[in-house]
Amino acid sequence: MVEIQPPRPTDLLTIGEVVERTGVAASALHFYERKGLIHPERTAGGTRLYPRHVERRIAIIQVAKRLGIPLSEVAEQFEALPSDRMPSLRDWERLNERWRARLRARQLELERLQREMDQCIGCGCVSLNACLVMNPGDALGAEGYGARRLLPIADEVSEATG
Repeated sequence: MVEIQPPRPTDLLTIGEVVERTGVAASALHFYERKGLIHPERTAGGTRLYPRHVERRIAIIQVAKRLGIPLSEVAEQFEALPSDRMPSLRDWERLNERWRARLRARQLELERLQREMDQCIGCGCVSLNACLVMNPGDALGAEGYGARRLLPIADEVSEATG
């Protein structure tokens, strides 16, 4: 009776197997390789073989993409990870901690923008003198009242035809 061995993180997978298991296109894997995010081994014939633990790195890359984190930042974070083994739970917690702070800052910025939009839409003034969206900090207030950034319709027509 042949005993079936469970998969090990160091098992080698072909690019086709990695594509099938991760859902990431082969061209993306090549791109990640060029960026230094993943590191396949090469056979004597030049065939790429990926350690099974590369699937975890690919999963982290996919999460980062969904969070809007640039690959350059992912590469920086991966420098702190060992390339010869699967990232551990502690490794993931460190990444998650950094990215959580980044997401919280983005969330606060979006909330601030929402408040500004609510004020702008709610006031109905269409005054660039007081508008927090078009004139943050009233930078245009020193120039006087009225629209400073919007052209009157007559000026737009003459510029377009002029």
